Amino acid sequence: MNSVMVVFKAGTPDSEIENAIRDVKSQGGTITQRYTSALLGFAANVPDVGVQSLTAHPHVDYVEPDGEVSIYAEGLIKK
Repeated sequence: MNSVMVVFKAGTPDSEIENAIRDVKSQGGTITQRYTSALLGFAANVPDVGVQSLTAHPHVDYVEPDGEVSIYAEGLIKK
């Protein structure tokens, strides 16, 4: 399984997002997070074929690997 973040284009109808979620689940994937504020989309664990179909979806802006992000700022600010 691939852990990915799927972001849809602005203005994508909820029905298209729900269709994509159903497709992920029908391929054996799971939705781990839903984004409705800063981003329009979801995070999911999907098989390889699921990544391919999401990437080809006309309303999807991008699909990228999902992971933890951290910031390390020590040394960037001078005293």
